[in-house]
Amino acid sequence: MPHRQTGVRAAGAALAATAALLVAGLSGSASAGTAPSDTAPTAAESLRTDAAPPALLRAMERDLGLDRRQAERRLANEAEAGATAGRLRAALGGDFAGAWVRGAESGTLTVATIDAADVAMIEAEGAVAKVVRHSLADLDAAKARLDRAAAARGEAAADAPVRYVDVRTNTVTVRALRPSAARALLDAAGVGAGLARVERTSERPRPLYDLRGGEAYYINNSGRCSIGFPVTKGTQQGFATAGHCGRTGASTSGANRVAQGTFQGSVFPGRDMAWVAVNSSWTATPYVSGAGGQNVQVTGSTQAPVGASVCRSGSTTGWHCGTVQQHNTSVTYPEGTISGVTRTTVCAEPGDSGGSYISGSQAQGVTSGGSGDCRSGGTTFFQPINPLLQNYGLTLKTTGGGGPEEPPPGGGTWAAGTVYQAGDTVTYAGATYRCLQGHQAHQGWEPPNVPALWQRV
Repeated sequence: MPHRQTGVRAAGAALAATAALLVAGLSGSASAGTAPSDTAPTAAESLRTDAAPPALLRAMERDLGLDRRQAERRLANEAEAGATAGRLRAALGGDFAGAWVRGAESGTLTVATIDAADVAMIEAEGAVAKVVRHSLADLDAAKARLDRAAAARGEAAADAPVRYVDVRTNTVTVRALRPSAARALLDAAGVGAGLARVERTSERPRPLYDLRGGEAYYINNSGRCSIGFPVTKGTQQGFATAGHCGRTGASTSGANRVAQGTFQGSVFPGRDMAWVAVNSSWTATPYVSGAGGQNVQVTGSTQAPVGASVCRSGSTTGWHCGTVQQHNTSVTYPEGTISGVTRTTVCAEPGDSGGSYISGSQAQGVTSGGSGDCRSGGTTFFQPINPLLQNYGLTLKTTGGGGPEEPPPGGGTWAAGTVYQAGDTVTYAGATYRCLQGHQAHQGWEPPNVPALWQRV
């Protein structure tokens, strides 16, 4: 069983020793090597959970069975849980086996480890510890073998269309119409029964586009999809959306049928990402259109943890909410396999494709596909926004930051507009920091200012 170096264990002990009570039983602490500060913002403050508009909260109440105060507390708890999980992931190193929240208000954070010696450290942070057999790295590696096997098998993999790492069961899960199809795929990938779990399903996910009229945007004056998130690339304005909505060079018009823009890049299958550059008649804003046309603020793109609430805006069905089930999911559509998407319990229907997924005020991704509908319920998948931004060199339009970009004082490698993943390191003002949660950096989120996102090392 792998173990970390003594220095890492000591850092974890220092992290646990400074734990402080936060929202509704979740705990957090100052980063290892960083003294606590009365003025340091909480994770909820950094991620602006207070910016959640009434329309989003009402959708959470309707779809998650909450009242208003529960919805507000849930968003705050999920922000704190993400920061705590990020710190523990850094401290546990190769022992880390995933984290998730549960409860109506996401008041319980569970962190899994393969080493029982880590339990005290996890519990000192206010989280529930779970000792499991497989590390997250091992599960991710097994899923990567499954994806390669699915790609090699082509249409033969269509009866086992969904694959993901399920941190709550510590397995690689294959959802299949026929168990024999799942077993054949597992055998082809060399993934043993101890790592895998097979779930029977009747789902045949498909991309969510159609030719029905309505708002949002149209592709080549025919198919309709939904705008994801407004973005910029230098001085060019545009929006992110799903790759299956249109190919590079396809033209778009708005919901008002006014000429709008052109697809600059599109990937599908493999991934499901695209972006459209708009003409001078259109302006990118830091908002998602909510229920009744209300503006929903976008203040960043910090990834929500497993179990967190997430809401979707689409041009067919409007606002609906649910929870994050698994990250790093692979799904086989009739057109091919896409990987790296997130599986959710949010419903969607044709025409919602490309639309926005948001958790609180944090952009999560763009609608890809799914099964079911918003009358009987369903499962959907979204393409995470941060890899999309990184792939095309885009900057998410947010209400945060502002003013001209300036280099870090004393030099450094941190830069606004860069997409950072958990574990990345940067320098800023002569100090080194480790990223705790994936996000796109913007002004106001400099490492010393957001301990929820960065840990000084």
